[in-house]
Amino acid sequence: MKKLAYIILSVLLFLSCRKGKENKEDILNQIEASYVEQYRPQFHFSPQEKWMNDPNGLVYNDGVYHLFYQYYPGATVWGPMHWGHATSRDLVKWEHKPIALFPDKKGFIFSGSVVVDKKNTSGFGIDGKAPLVAIYTYFRLDIEKKGGVNTQTQGIAYSLDNGNTWTKYAGNPVIDNTTLKDFRDPKVFWHNETESWIMALVAGNHAKFYRSKDLKAWEYISDFGRNVGAHGGVWECPDLFKLKVEGTEEEKWVLIISIGSGGPNGGSGTQYFVGDFDGKTFTTNQTEFKWLDWGTDNYAGVTYNNVPSEDRIFIGWMSNWQYALSTPTTTWRSAMTVPRKLRLKKYEDSYLLHNYPLETLNTLIEKSISESINIEPNQEKILSFNNLNQTEIAFKTDSNDFSLKLANKEGEFVSIKFDPISKLVIVDRTSSGRKDFQPEFGNKLHYMSIDELSNSIFEVRILMDQSSMELFINEGQYVMTEQLFPNKNYTEMFINNTNNSAILSLKDFSVAKVSSIWE
Repeated sequence: MKKLAYIILSVLLFLSCRKGKENKEDILNQIEASYVEQYRPQFHFSPQEKWMNDPNGLVYNDGVYHLFYQYYPGATVWGPMHWGHATSRDLVKWEHKPIALFPDKKGFIFSGSVVVDKKNTSGFGIDGKAPLVAIYTYFRLDIEKKGGVNTQTQGIAYSLDNGNTWTKYAGNPVIDNTTLKDFRDPKVFWHNETESWIMALVAGNHAKFYRSKDLKAWEYISDFGRNVGAHGGVWECPDLFKLKVEGTEEEKWVLIISIGSGGPNGGSGTQYFVGDFDGKTFTTNQTEFKWLDWGTDNYAGVTYNNVPSEDRIFIGWMSNWQYALSTPTTTWRSAMTVPRKLRLKKYEDSYLLHNYPLETLNTLIEKSISESINIEPNQEKILSFNNLNQTEIAFKTDSNDFSLKLANKEGEFVSIKFDPISKLVIVDRTSSGRKDFQPEFGNKLHYMSIDELSNSIFEVRILMDQSSMELFINEGQYVMTEQLFPNKNYTEMFINNTNNSAILSLKDFSVAKVSSIWE
C-alpha cells in the first residue's frame, strides 16, 4: 500500500525520464518554504516542499541524528522515490540537507536503514574512518509495467563524511529477487552474539531475515509471520530490536511491522510482536493483535540505530495511505510524528510497548501554571483560549468517565471520550474541519481499547499542532495520533463529567504553548 501511487503511471513515466537531469542545487534553489502556510506543523518535522512519506535510515553518528525519508522533489504527490535528508543535534530542531540518494538505472530508492560500520566489515572505511552504510530497496517501474514481479531488490551505499555525500556500491544489488512482488524495506543491525549483521525485510505477508558478515553478501536464515498478526494489508517497514522489561532484568525482542491497510481504525497501522530472537529465528507466543498506535496517522515508523544512551527512539510518518495523497496542504505534503522513546512493560502476563515523547521536547514547551479542576457529576466546564492548535494539554486523573472537546467558532471540533463501561477511548474528528478531500478521512469514530489501564491516577497528555493531535495516556501505554484540518484554530475547551455520581478531578491541569522549531 505504501506504493499505492503506482496508479499515477503517466506522471511517473514523464518524471522518471527527467531523473538523470535532476541536480541537488537546482532542487534546493526551488524551495521557498515559509513555514507559516495553513496547516504547516510548527514542532513536527515536515519537508520544505513537495512529497514526503516513510522515515528511513534513522541513525546517530558523531553528535548528529540523521533523518532520511522517502521524498519526491517533483510534486506534492508520490513519485520516483529519493532519500530526503535532515539532521538534528537534539531531535527537536532540524536542519534540512541536500537530497542524499537519487534514483538510478537500477530503480527508484525505496525505504531502508543506515548503520555505522564501526568494525569496517564492509571495507568501505578509509584511514580508520568508520563508514555509514545505507541499505535500501531498489524499485523498477519498467519491470512492473511489463508485468514482471521481480521489481524490488536490495542495494547499499556508503558515506565517509557523516551522511553529506553517498557512493553507491558497484556490486548492487546485494540481494537479488526473481519471484517476489513485494520484497522491501530492509532494517539492519549488528548482532553481537553472532558477530554478524542481521537484516529484517518484508515479503508481502511475512518478514524475512538475512545475515551477513560484510553488508555485501547476505544469507537467508528464516521467515516469520505468515500466520501470525494482522494481515489486512501488505506488511511493510520491519524493525527488530531488544528491550529490557522495565523494573526487571528480563530482556525481550520486539518486532515492529506496519501494514498498508487493516489498521485498528481503518487504513494504515503499525503492529508489534514481543518474543525472542536467537540470531536466526524470531519466535513469539503472542496471539492477540498489539498496536503501537491506535490512531490513523502513525505509519511506517522505525527506530534509531547507534543511539549513545541505547534508548530506542521511534519516528513515524504522520499520515495514512487512505488519504495521504489528498490532504489539503499546498507547497508540501506530510509530516513526521514527534520522536518517541519506546519502553517495554509487563502487565500480568502481557507485554505492552509504551511510546512517549522524548524529554527534549520539553525545551519547546513554555512554562504554565497548573491547577486542579473539579467538576460535579453530569456538569461541564468551558475554558477559552487564544489558540489551542500549538499547545500541550496535560493533566492527571483517576477517572475514565469524562470527555474533552476542542472547538472553534465555526462549529468544528475534535473530541476525546473515556467510556468506563466498554473500556474504550473514542476520538471523534468527524466535524474537526476539512474532510472533503477524501471520503475515508472523517467518516467514523475512532476507538482504542484501554482494558489494561490502571485504576489509579494516570496521566493524559495531548500535543496539538496546526494539523495534528497526539494523545498519550499513562505515559504512552495507550496512544492515538490523528491528523486534523480545522478551517480556524480551536479556541474553546469543553470538559464534561459524564459520571452520574462522582466528582471529576483533574490534577496538575495545564495548557501550555509549544514554540515553533522553524523560528
